[in-house]
Amino acid sequence: MKNTPFPPLLDRLVRCSLMGLPLMLGMPSADAQTPALTNAATPITRPIRLIVPYVPGGLTDTLSRIAGPHIAEEFGQQVVIDNRGGGNSTIGTQLMARATPDGHTIGMIDAAFLINPSLLSRVPYETPKDFTPIGLIAIAPLLLVVHPSVPVKSVKELVGLAKAQPGKLVYGSAGNGSAIHLAGEQLRSAAGIDIVHIPYKGGGQAIGDVLGGQITMLFIVQGTAKPHVAAGRLRALAHTGAKRSRAMPEALTFAEAGFPTVEAATINGLVGPAGLPKDFVQRVNTRVSRAMNTCEQVERLIDFGAEVTTNTPEQFAVWIRTEMVKWAKAVKDSGARVDNN
Repeated sequence: MKNTPFPPLLDRLVRCSLMGLPLMLGMPSADAQTPALTNAATPITRPIRLIVPYVPGGLTDTLSRIAGPHIAEEFGQQVVIDNRGGGNSTIGTQLMARATPDGHTIGMIDAAFLINPSLLSRVPYETPKDFTPIGLIAIAPLLLVVHPSVPVKSVKELVGLAKAQPGKLVYGSAGNGSAIHLAGEQLRSAAGIDIVHIPYKGGGQAIGDVLGGQITMLFIVQGTAKPHVAAGRLRALAHTGAKRSRAMPEALTFAEAGFPTVEAATINGLVGPAGLPKDFVQRVNTRVSRAMNTCEQVERLIDFGAEVTTNTPEQFAVWIRTEMVKWAKAVKDSGARVDNN
């Protein structure tokens, strides 16, 4: 057992408080963000559908299942998780956009929501015009892992192997336009290597294939990778965060490994179709923000390799537009383009 100045339970609470506090500095409390809502005008009379644009598995699906019960308690209605993978996440996201804006359909987005408009040749909706932002939930850096049969122990060695075997190393992703995909494109561009991308319908399928050795490597959220790395089933090389991770402090950052421009991270937040009632949006935002900023959830997400990062619907709307501009530049600089006609 490692030395700690506190008894185990107290140590956990202190660490949780210290870890969670910086994420809320400068942010008003949920009560301060939203006026008290009494006699809300929007009636929620049947189960709420929460669309996940991926197959089950992965952080986007997990966060939906964490948030769902809290939304259900807020409105006294069941929340049904509807996994709609495929189409580079556009199939499920299009369903969000086309839903009736009455509060009975919302969705969980990830970085593909921000990246797809500049990466894909065709997107069947207009971002962000066709959506109502509800709130950001979490941000998670990505860890690059390789199958243990790959004879490398560092990013430098991986780059050397890729240059010696152009077009032979394969990396998977949760789909074209995902942060996992763009992280691979950033590495390809920064290192000047020829690696092959295979998109999957979700992160869970890609993880299965890297574990089985069908693909060489994968960018993955650290919490998912950690048990596999500890068991020797995967080898960790570096992660995309700006500083060492709380989940895996032994892992180098890409900046430390010599590639600071490899920085793609996955994000998750809630949106709905354009025109959602404001009182409904505020109630969902307030309830989910309160739930995610508890000590228990802050600790739980750190175990996943993610950090709770919440904001107001108005802040989320500005954030989406700013991030779309950033990723459009990143896509252009990487040279990545996907023809999905």
